[in-house]
Amino acid sequence: MGKITTKQFQVLSDVNMAWDFMVEAYEAVDDKGTESVEAPFFEYALTSMWMDKNYLHLCRFWLDEDVVVGFVFYENPVTNIHFVLRQGYEWLAEEMITYADKAFPAYLGEKEFVFSECQTALMEAAEKYGYKLSDKEREYRLDMTKSSLNYELPEGFHFVEPEEIDALKLARCMWKGFNEWELGPFENWTVSNESADWSTYKSYLGVWGNVMAPPPHSTYEYSVAIADENGEYACFAGMWWVGENKLAYLEPLCTIPEYQHRGLAAAALTKHYRTFKEMGGRFLTGGGNEFYKKIGYDTEVYSLIYKK
Repeated sequence: MGKITTKQFQVLSDVNMAWDFMVEAYEAVDDKGTESVEAPFFEYALTSMWMDKNYLHLCRFWLDEDVVVGFVFYENPVTNIHFVLRQGYEWLAEEMITYADKAFPAYLGEKEFVFSECQTALMEAAEKYGYKLSDKEREYRLDMTKSSLNYELPEGFHFVEPEEIDALKLARCMWKGFNEWELGPFENWTVSNESADWSTYKSYLGVWGNVMAPPPHSTYEYSVAIADENGEYACFAGMWWVGENKLAYLEPLCTIPEYQHRGLAAAALTKHYRTFKEMGGRFLTGGGNEFYKKIGYDTEVYSLIYKK
């Protein structure tokens, strides 16, 4: 074991370092949880429109010589702080907690430390610092070695080949699926500074404006888009395939309002299941909505939220 050093995260040079470490640290322990945060969790946020990038310099690596053994980072907001710790380095937990407590701001409210169920050493260190378990966030997951999905497309819809996905149609689908209820119709999505709802629009997009950079480890070739009879996109299910972890990480998933509750999302996830089952995948992630349990997701995973 060499000398432990630290390094602050640099967005233009350290994306691969974070990804590689998170892939290595991720290990499926049992049906209830994982040893670490999935690698796409950080990168998807990092290249999104909604994450505040102003504090990325506060994220920190711990290194044993040139091997990354710890990583502290935030997602959104900056007060939601996550930890990745290599097995065998649990003795660093208290130092990582101390740093996170002192370095990250709490101006948006109480600071939250977010742990997976198996991060015992980090939780114990947080408790020494006055943090206590305040909440649990559930996520459903499908263990593809034990369960299956078998939902077909309803009549009048068809899958779009990934290489043929139209960017504008996809943008319209995601806008309608995620934002229209709050920000208005897609036709008015370019909001001027003089618009009455500019502040809402700006707060959604964040400080980087309306440009989303392509994530370096994204796997667009596995995207699932569903179109209606007119060729307009009705549902989209993005996918990050992490072969080293046998992990199919769903992000994002949306169905436009007029086609919700028609079985489109279940059909899209079935297509993902069939693809990655053949590739030897184990876990297909989902979300906390009861929809996932209803269609057959068989595993519950919890994030544990600690606050002072």
